[in-house]
Amino acid sequence: MEVDNTNEAKYDRKAELQAFDETKAGVKGLVDAGITKVPRIFVQPSKIEDSTIHSDKKFSFPVVDLDGIKEDPIKRKKIVQEVGHASETWGFFQVINHGIPTHVLEEMKDGVIRFFEEDTELKKQWYSRDVSKEFKYNSNFDLFGAPVTNWRDTFSATIAPIPPKPEELPSVCRDILLEYTNRVMELGATLFELLSEAIGLEPNHLKDLGCTEGLLALGHYYPACPQPEITPGTSKHADNDFLTVLLQDDIGGLQVRHQNHWVDVPPVPGALVVNIGDMLQASVTFYLSYHLYYVG
Repeated sequence: MEVDNTNEAKYDRKAELQAFDETKAGVKGLVDAGITKVPRIFVQPSKIEDSTIHSDKKFSFPVVDLDGIKEDPIKRKKIVQEVGHASETWGFFQVINHGIPTHVLEEMKDGVIRFFEEDTELKKQWYSRDVSKEFKYNSNFDLFGAPVTNWRDTFSATIAPIPPKPEELPSVCRDILLEYTNRVMELGATLFELLSEAIGLEPNHLKDLGCTEGLLALGHYYPACPQPEITPGTSKHADNDFLTVLLQDDIGGLQVRHQNHWVDVPPVPGALVVNIGDMLQASVTFYLSYHLYYVG
């Protein structure tokens, strides 16, 4: 990686971040402007991220087939075991036959693209860092606090527990966003049942704790980068929610950390990636500790 250090003393990162944010055009705006070099705010300092670990060990990313989960008690028991094992050993798994039609998944991906490839002047009305807004788009929610800026634009929409009004969502993706997230809420309820059973609880235990009440939808957009080797699309992180349900496109690039290796999550047509979030891990750990303390 080559970085020009001749103007080190003149580099004002905060000012450059502010200037970038004020364009309200995001990373897509830089690409549209025809840049050939990544602006310095996006250059990844080597000390921030671990180098990618190429593993010689072959891992098989967990895939859980939910077919027959409501009709066949034997299948359900097997699925519960698979979900429990994947959650404990990986913290991730993919689900297939989850009940959300393929055309809904494809239209949701198209809706994200439609929004981000809309004319910049039309998108600007949605650009905001006001966390109280039901729908907003920006580039890097932590733009002014993170040590490195990701090559990514994002929209976020608070769908539950209080549904947004139609006019609070962009028309180019409104209908599919509501349909997709309603179906994800249904799938989420099923997943929380499975997770409850996997740790020996009643199916409604996590639901009764309120785990299924809220939903925040995020749409990430990664435009083509002129120097992808020096800037991340997404920095390494852990999700701080109860559960993340992720719809991947067919390009790939998603990796998870497993046994000290970065492992590719292969795009599987029709599959959804499930990530056990920090809040759920903390809740389960607390429950098990409490249970062992009083029972054991």
